[in-house]
Amino acid sequence: MNPKTEVLIAGAGPVGLTLAAELTRYGVSVRIVEKNAQRTDKSKALVVWSRTLELMDRLGCSENFLATGLKSAAANISAGTEPIARISFENADTHYPFALMIAQSETERLLEEFLNKLGVQVERTVELTTLTKSPTGVTSTLRYADSHEETIESSWLVGCDGAHSTVRHQLGMEFEGSTQASDWLLADTRISGVPHPNEISAFWHSEGVLIIFPITPGRYRVIADSGVADPSHPRPDPTLEEVQAVLDQRGPGGIKISDPIWLATFHINERKVADYQSGHVFLVGDAAHIHSPAGGQGMNTGMQDAFNLAWKLALVIDGTCAESPVLASYSPERSAVGDQVLKAAGRFTDVAILKGAVKQSVRNHLASFLCGLAPFRKIAVDMMEEVSINYPDSPLNAGGARKGPHPVEGERAPVREAEQPVGAGEKPRFALCGETSETFAKLVAQYPNLLEPSLRKPYRDGGLWLVRPDGYVALSTKAGDWDAVTAYLGRITKESGAV
Repeated sequence: MNPKTEVLIAGAGPVGLTLAAELTRYGVSVRIVEKNAQRTDKSKALVVWSRTLELMDRLGCSENFLATGLKSAAANISAGTEPIARISFENADTHYPFALMIAQSETERLLEEFLNKLGVQVERTVELTTLTKSPTGVTSTLRYADSHEETIESSWLVGCDGAHSTVRHQLGMEFEGSTQASDWLLADTRISGVPHPNEISAFWHSEGVLIIFPITPGRYRVIADSGVADPSHPRPDPTLEEVQAVLDQRGPGGIKISDPIWLATFHINERKVADYQSGHVFLVGDAAHIHSPAGGQGMNTGMQDAFNLAWKLALVIDGTCAESPVLASYSPERSAVGDQVLKAAGRFTDVAILKGAVKQSVRNHLASFLCGLAPFRKIAVDMMEEVSINYPDSPLNAGGARKGPHPVEGERAPVREAEQPVGAGEKPRFALCGETSETFAKLVAQYPNLLEPSLRKPYRDGGLWLVRPDGYVALSTKAGDWDAVTAYLGRITKESGAV
């Protein structure tokens, strides 16, 4: 049996790699194992949204993604050649007002290269097969390609091992939900004649939906529903000719495909576990939730699970914070987000594949009307870019949610141009935003591993804010209310006494 590891991560897709990099940056010892011999060579998840890029800024790897991906400025909805709506990302409340289109194969490459620079290598052809929990950690069995096995003890285990998660099965957790009745086709291929070539385009047709995503100049992803599934006769992967026929039927005309890279048939599953934590074991990403690819939220939601969990684990492992409420907040926070994404993606898919001429006509006119309203467009863009994600009911909120000055507790704190992102650096520290006070210096002296050493400017006059390492507001109160800050820090560290 090898010496104890602080965190064992099962699965080296984008989610596991993100978690490993974040924990390593914070000085936590990790091992990350992956049963596959190589990274995926498929495009799979295609988009990195703005909120994920903001969190990558804290990690320090967003620049390589920006240099590699294609910036898509808008999403279009049409019926043939008739435009229904255009939703521009350009006015989103973020430094990244676009959808960054990048194949998952590239996302994994960039994250793994970044992790390697931090000194951690993915252990490939190593599969976690069993786990046993104890009150203080987890004992896991790892099986290697030559069939020999290793027993490893870790303080914590995180399952980032996808929809068929071994960790989830070992925990005996129900993956509740359903599979949609339709088959879907997917084609990653070269295409010419695409209108709005660098933008996302959805075409609503009486026979179903067609969606075209740019990947790189000239290369696109096509997905379309292809009829009711028959479990007794699984539909084969589509041919290039079949994909071309769908493009001709549902598209605006003039679109031609060639040089297929990946053709596949897939089904949409909508499933989720009730709890993302079981003792010293956590589920992250597709191991905890899967849903429709509509909106491209899946990988982003999983990566943001990892960002949420990493700083909490790091502060608990180094003894700075108590497991409750800090680490115990991971599941309720991210499970609530998972519920929202599941419902929104399912609703969008249902609308896109709506059948019946009358229903489709009403849908098209209503979508055109709503998307013509600026407030609706802002809501839609903020949801897609994921900058509207918040934690209004988090156990980590100080308790005055929606009562303090804006931004209120649980909201994403404004990302200011000239500031280093909250949470950047080698320690996951909270930031205080307010007017200078002697109390601040005393708090920094008392909590050197928890608070940034410098006070940041207030977001508005008359307020005082405490911002978590992932950029969400933990406490919002009136200026000078240092007693509230002192009480909050004592609660999350289980310390008491006035400063």
